[in-house]
Amino acid sequence: MADFVQLWVYLASTPLFGLTATVATYVAAQAFYDRVGRAPWANPVLWSVVVIGCVLVATRTSYPTYFAGAQFIHVLLGPAVVALAWPLWLRRIEVRKRGVALTLASLAGGLAAAGSAVAIGWAFDLPLDVLRSLAPKSVTAPVAMGIADRIGGVPALAAVFAVVTGMVGALSAKYLFNLLRIDSWAVRGFALGTASHGIGAARALQVHPNAGAYAGIALGLQVVISSVLMPFLFRWLG
Repeated sequence: MADFVQLWVYLASTPLFGLTATVATYVAAQAFYDRVGRAPWANPVLWSVVVIGCVLVATRTSYPTYFAGAQFIHVLLGPAVVALAWPLWLRRIEVRKRGVALTLASLAGGLAAAGSAVAIGWAFDLPLDVLRSLAPKSVTAPVAMGIADRIGGVPALAAVFAVVTGMVGALSAKYLFNLLRIDSWAVRGFALGTASHGIGAARALQVHPNAGAYAGIALGLQVVISSVLMPFLFRWLG
């Protein structure tokens, strides 16, 4: 037992720990996800976060120690987002024809997402900095952190809200779309990308190519529109 503890302490203190734990956990979660027919509740991102979080707490491993290895995967986030451009390129003629409609839909969706979050927070009398952190919740986490910093919010809190929003969308979208009888993959994907950014887009790509393509469009539009308009609106509102 003492030898095992000594080995664990050694592994947990090296960058190899974070990298190995992340890859192994996600591969196992993905295998389970496929085994249950890709049910939304079995989302591999969600369960990877839960399992790794529990391991870190149980072993008293600090997050910086874990991230020393996990950062090698974190670097791939940028290329993964850029890769979303490929399905868009395949549908470039169709997207070009709908450019104005997609932009207006994205603007309306972004206003609804940010406005409803701030309104609900205001109704519960949340502090101003929390409300400002809630506003960019439907923008992908790195951008949400930058926006929160510019409008007087808390970047770390904005990242948490963004991740939670993405997970809620990925878990509930299928049931909500079925309830509303929305059958178009393009509409489903665009709505999911608008409300749930990268995590929603990843879910859409797993379900249908058209859904993934339009989720990628929505994600990109939200990043641009929110980055430009949100700081201006908060400055105007004081």
